[in-house]
Amino acid sequence: MWSSAHRRLGFRATAPGHHSLTWVHHLPPGGPQLFPVSLWMPLEMSPFGCWGLPTALLVLFCCPGSGEGFEVHMYPEQLVVEPGGSKLINCSTSCAQPQTGGLETALTKTLLESGAQWKQYLISNISWDTVIHCYFTCFGNQKLKSLNISVFYPPKQVLLKLQPAWVAVGRSFIIECHVPAVKPLESLTLTLLHGQEALCNKTFARGDDSIRGATATHNSTAHRQDGRHNFSCHAHLDLRSLGGGIVHRASEPQMLKVYEPRPDNQMVVIISVVSVLLLLFVTSVVLCFVLGQHWRQRRMGAYGVQDA
Repeated sequence: MWSSAHRRLGFRATAPGHHSLTWVHHLPPGGPQLFPVSLWMPLEMSPFGCWGLPTALLVLFCCPGSGEGFEVHMYPEQLVVEPGGSKLINCSTSCAQPQTGGLETALTKTLLESGAQWKQYLISNISWDTVIHCYFTCFGNQKLKSLNISVFYPPKQVLLKLQPAWVAVGRSFIIECHVPAVKPLESLTLTLLHGQEALCNKTFARGDDSIRGATATHNSTAHRQDGRHNFSCHAHLDLRSLGGGIVHRASEPQMLKVYEPRPDNQMVVIISVVSVLLLLFVTSVVLCFVLGQHWRQRRMGAYGVQDA
């Protein structure tokens, strides 16, 4: 198959099996021929002398008659957007004179500006993950470039809970952080902090494309100094691998109320009862001793009267 450049120059072959090629250059009658009628014409008969054959080959292989070498570009190369958002998409090509070009997508698109080698679109109401395609046709050859669009849900709420909020020194308590709705889950990191000290970091495995909640918990033991600093939870959604940035959200700080443990009421009752019983026992022993002494003295007095 001969390219369009060959057709424009009037390039044709002889019968099969022959290698003789002729140039038929469409010029006005009587005009000078730029190239030899035959590539095998003696060099001295060519108007260009010894440059006839190289010039012909140069025109043959360098004439832009094929679109196989052109490229298609899209900017940005990756795109991440919140639900219902809009973004600008630029399509361009290295083809000097493309026949056709455009953007294929199921989303709402609006052509804003265009030039010979580029087009700018506004993509609106992006509500789901999708792939869009930019295409151009150059000399009958079509190429396209694809762009992945990811929809993310930022951590708009970060909820922190201390269970219990009042705790005795030496007793355990639970720190719980919860993000109701976030996507993509594998890009999320939850960090539990006590003042400026990180207690734990939790990441999440890749799941499906649904919007899910995320929870991080940490068990700790109460100390007297725990009541001097706030507890907080920080959520980081790292979208750099998808062409975005880092979304950060923090919870409201909470203070743990720590108190000294009090004696058990039951033990107090037992100690009180034992004390009372012990007191009664001692009192009874003393009374018995006193009464015994008094009774003995009375008997001794009675015996002294009888002897007299």
